[in-house]
Amino acid sequence: MTEKLYYKDMYGKEFDASVIAVNGNDIILDKTLFYPTSGGQPNDTGILKTGNTVINIVDVTQEDGNIIHIASDAGNIAPGDTVHGIINWENRYIHMRYHTAVHIIDGVVNNNYKNGLLTGGQIYNDHARVDFSFDIIDKELVNEIISKAQNVVDSGLNVFEREIPGKEAMKIPGLARTEPGRKLIESLPVVRIIEIENFDFQADGGTHVKNTGEVGKIEIIKIENKGKGHKRLAFMLD
Repeated sequence: MTEKLYYKDMYGKEFDASVIAVNGNDIILDKTLFYPTSGGQPNDTGILKTGNTVINIVDVTQEDGNIIHIASDAGNIAPGDTVHGIINWENRYIHMRYHTAVHIIDGVVNNNYKNGLLTGGQIYNDHARVDFSFDIIDKELVNEIISKAQNVVDSGLNVFEREIPGKEAMKIPGLARTEPGRKLIESLPVVRIIEIENFDFQADGGTHVKNTGEVGKIEIIKIENKGKGHKRLAFMLD
């Protein structure tokens, strides 16, 4: 099983590791900072260096507890080799900012609007989207939500992670706000939580900034009506 260094150091950019398996262009390391596509957050990209060889990592997935680094060309890399990994920090940091922004918007809706919930989201390199269960939503309501979210950003609240036993997590209402999330908690012995100081906490497996002030300015791009109980907001960060 790959040790997930991105949980221990979400701001880590470089690491050393050993190759434990290679299958074509798929490389498994004993530990990694490369985040796999998961929970609406895109995978990291970057490079692995071994000797004089540089291997480009173009995709990262997760399977049975192992993180699979998919290379454009794995070359002659073999189990037992040592590598120095460097992630594309610019993209990772963008993903962290957007992921924290999604949690802030989710917290605003959960704390203030009982007739709607945030039901999903997706992060990209230049924007993100969130889905709401509101039957009716208009620009005035969205502006109100984003204004409240921006106040949280500008308050400079600390963001941190902690772990609690799965049995304890199941007793906390709203820790997971989607049905798939609740089912996942039921299967985990330990649940990782992302907490925004005195504002919101929820189960999460992604990477985040240390302070809400790092998120920046939230700007609305588009509001879409995807049907009853399904409204979508796309936003970008400045």
